[in-house]
Amino acid sequence: MDKNLLENEIQHFNAIYQLVAEFVVTYSFHIIGAFIVVLIGWIVGNKLSQFVLRVCEKRQIDVTLSGFIASTVKLLIIAIFLVISLGKVGISIAPFVAALGAASLGIGLALQGPLSNYGAGITLIVTRPFVVGDTISIESVSGIVMMLKLGYTILEDEDGVEYTIPNKKIVGEIIANSHDDTLLELSVDIAYHDNTEDAIASITKHINALPLRSTKRDACVGIIAFADSGITLGIRFWAPTAKQYEARYAANYATMIALQKSGITIPFPQREVTLLKSSTG
Repeated sequence: MDKNLLENEIQHFNAIYQLVAEFVVTYSFHIIGAFIVVLIGWIVGNKLSQFVLRVCEKRQIDVTLSGFIASTVKLLIIAIFLVISLGKVGISIAPFVAALGAASLGIGLALQGPLSNYGAGITLIVTRPFVVGDTISIESVSGIVMMLKLGYTILEDEDGVEYTIPNKKIVGEIIANSHDDTLLELSVDIAYHDNTEDAIASITKHINALPLRSTKRDACVGIIAFADSGITLGIRFWAPTAKQYEARYAANYATMIALQKSGITIPFPQREVTLLKSSTG
């Protein structure tokens, strides 16, 4: 009984061996050829992707858009060579295409939210309402664009806090893009009896001399209100987003120095109290 069992095992092993040997003899060259085709596709994809990236950089195309185009070209080249390699092995790609279509439908329904982020990311990369390095504000979040990915965008404020925003939250919203700088608005009161013209000229001179102020646009100083205790002067100037708080503090100090040098008084709230004597009869 044991001898018969051993013979059956040997025959089973021989059958498997013959099958493997026949497969190797028949398809070995096809497999090697398919592997070589895929390898060539990988090399050609990398080379062509690098070439496209260099062309985009030479034409000064945005870095995010350049990377997206180069990656897309690489994936397309590899996909083409992969289809060719499957044909070398004798595998028909028609069933795979049908299965891929059915799977894509199911995955699309299951991942409707994340996929919408990728679709929105493609829209942002192609239309380019902002680029890396711009200062943007979206709803209540503002900061410098540090990274633009297919699924999300990362903003960073002066404190180093990073905000990761899904791209679907950006597309369709109102985007305020001030590019490199941020608008800073200050105000200060001066006394009614002081020379307003001298105060505006002195503040403008000191603000324009700030090292952190953007040189693209001059500061704007003028009267914005007539308060109870004095005349309110408004100060508007642009500063680098990464230094906006430092620029604000420096501007406040420069405003105080400007008023002191000009002999301008910064008033404080005053109230007049009148006491009336009541007649006791």
